[in-house]
Order: sequence, then C-alpha cells, then structure tokens
Amino acid sequence: MIRNNLRQHLMAGLVAALAATASLPAVAQQQSPEMAEQQFRALALQEADRARDPDFDYALATAALDSGHYGAAIIALQRVLAVQPGNAAARAELARAYALAGDIDTARAEFATVVDDPSLPDPVRQRFTGFVRQFDRQIAGGGSDVSGYVDARAGHDSNINAATDLTQLTIPLFSFLGPGQLGPGARAQDDEYYELSAGVSGVTAVSRQDRLFASVLGSWRDNFDSSAFDTASLTGTAGFAHSFANRDVLSLSGQVQRFWLDGSGYRDSYGAVMQYTRVLTGGRALTLSAQANRLDFDGQPLLDADRYAVAVGFVTRNVSATVTAGKEETRQQAGDAFSNAFANVSLGGEYPLTERLALQGGVAFDLRRYDAADALFLVERADERIDAQLGFKLLLAGNLYFQPRATYTRNWSNIALYDYDRFTLSAGVRLEF
Repeated sequence: MIRNNLRQHLMAGLVAALAATASLPAVAQQQSPEMAEQQFRALALQEADRARDPDFDYALATAALDSGHYGAAIIALQRVLAVQPGNAAARAELARAYALAGDIDTARAEFATVVDDPSLPDPVRQRFTGFVRQFDRQIAGGGSDVSGYVDARAGHDSNINAATDLTQLTIPLFSFLGPGQLGPGARAQDDEYYELSAGVSGVTAVSRQDRLFASVLGSWRDNFDSSAFDTASLTGTAGFAHSFANRDVLSLSGQVQRFWLDGSGYRDSYGAVMQYTRVLTGGRALTLSAQANRLDFDGQPLLDADRYAVAVGFVTRNVSATVTAGKEETRQQAGDAFSNAFANVSLGGEYPLTERLALQGGVAFDLRRYDAADALFLVERADERIDAQLGFKLLLAGNLYFQPRATYTRNWSNIALYDYDRFTLSAGVRLEF
C-alpha cells in the first residue's frame, strides 16, 4: 500500500513539477507500459556503446522507470550524476526510482539534496519539499486513516426464520403419537424487510512497521409483518499489525459481538484472531488465520460453547477464496447434541463491466457434523448447506452506489426440521467514505 501511494503521488506530482520549469530538462510524458517497454529495450541495445553520455543515460533511465525496470533506471541515473552532479532533474528522477523500488529512506535523502539546490525555482522547491514531508510520514509509519460505509436496503425474504416447509412432522421419541402439527415459528415464513448496516474503521501508525487498528460494525434488520425474527448486531474489533521487511503482515486482534433477536439480547461472542498475510505480486495475497471465540447464549446455557477455527485464503484484485475448518464445543456435556465439527469453502468476486458498473457474486459450501444424537430425533444431526449470491454494483455519484442483489440458500439435513431452502431479492444504496 505504501508503494502504491508513492507511485500515484510521484507519477502525477513529480513529472508536473519537473516539467513546470524551463530551467530543468523536461521529463518525457508518461506513456503506456507497452510503449515504454519497447523504448527501453531499444535503448538498452545501445547501452554498451553510449553509456556515460548523460543525455542517453537520462533517456534510458526514464524509459526504464516507465516500464518498471527500477534497478536499470537507478544505474543509468547514477551515471548521469557522476558526470553532472548538479543535474537536479536526474537526482529527482533517481529519488523517484528509489521510491518506486521501495527504498523510501534513500528516496527521501535524494529529494532532500534536490531541495537544497540553490538553482531550483521556488515552485519546484515547494513541490519537492512536499515530497520530503510525504516520505517522512511514510518512514514514521504512514500516519492515520479512517474509513467506513453506510448501507440501506429493502427486499423480500422467502424464509425469514430458516425453517422447513413441512406443516407436520413425526418426532421419533414420540412416534407412537403420530405426526404432530408444527407451530408457525417452526415453519417457513416469508416477509418483506428493510436492513440498515454501517461500519467505521481506523488505523494509526505507532512506528514504521507497526500499526494499531480498530473497527465498529452494526446492523439492524426489521421484518415488516413479523417481529419475532428481527435481528440486530454490534461488533467491535481492535488489534495490532506488524509489517515485515518483505511486506508480509502479522496481525493480532480481539473481537466482541452482541446479537439481538426480536429486540432482546440473544448471544454474546468474544475472542481473538491471529492472521498472517503473505503479499504476492500483482495485487495477490495468501492468508493464514486462527480464531478462538466463546459463545454465551442468554438463558440457554446448553448452547454456550467455545469455537475454534483455522482458515486459508487467497485474494486477488477481483476474487477471493477461503477454506475454513473448525470445532464448536458446548461447555456443558448435556449440550453435546449442539457440538459440531464444521468445514467451509467460499469463493467470491467482483468483475467490472464498465467504468461505473460491476458484477458481484459468490458461492459457499458449508458442512457440519454434530457430536451426539438429538434428544428428540434420536440421530446425530448432519447438515450440508450451499449459499449463493449475485448482484450488481452501480456507481451513482462520488462514493454512492446502487446495489441490487439476489441470494439463495439450500440446507440439507438428516433431521427434517432443519431441512430448508431460502431466497431473497433486495436493492439498496451504499455510501463509502
């Protein structure tokens, strides 16, 4: 992220600053990577014969910079400065090369040398002084940043309580009584709903490689005709992240959550998360994480449990994939029928269709195997579930988006009470800041 920020600032600001004055050699206009690569290769063929010609070395360096050959650019610019030590434009380009190569300490020192050049025009000096301040902030850790979102949507849900479509059910423990009529709360109910969610997160540097971060996320869902399955949640996270020299990141965080059902407290969750992120080329990354949570249910002690999970993820600019496995163990032996081992595979992504419109989608498969037989159904519960979603993200203005979405869930269970399907159709707006 530091390197990308520097690239954006330097490409736009440095070229403008250098070209803004006639007393400095004009920097070549930035061209496409393909054209720059062709130009670099053509000039590189002449390097053995023309090296140490300042004009040639400068042209070679700028072509190398535009095509991503930062090491070659540094060598060529050092040759320019060996012959012309007062060439402020070449020294500024050398600073840019070091910055894009990730060596911001040397980049900062080179820019500071340019700033001290008495022949530098004041407008250019002011711009370069700004670059030095930016490098100082990066060297100190990058400062602080706050971001967030607000999302509001409404739609239709075919099964707000994730229940079976059956109206009658035979319970094995009472099979001698024959089929029993299921009450309304145990049967699938459809309804319209609206949902509000928001979140804010912040990060602040405590040193060059260490950061503190925190976030608060909240949601509230109201069903129009039935309040029994209205939900709300509030989640807080705080932690510490360390960046290694190879740009990998290790983070440790704590998390607490409160969940409400029908306006009353239903469950508390609190725990810790450790994640290691391996940064790859091309905006990709691998993640490995471990998580432990304690679940406390209001007035339902048999459901209280400890949950442990490990996950491996792969992320690109447009796609993310995660594999998770873990165990949820009730803290009382009498609740063993609710203990389960689980595994989950998920894949999601966003594909841009135009500058303002993107296609969003995802699919996940979840498997659960429970530890003990259900007291009423006399079998160990076994579930498999598929979740899928598809939608669009349309940029309306600024950071405001319109997002229609469809979701589908199918849960297969060997206990008919938990066998169900569900779909939702909704549309909403999302403001990001």
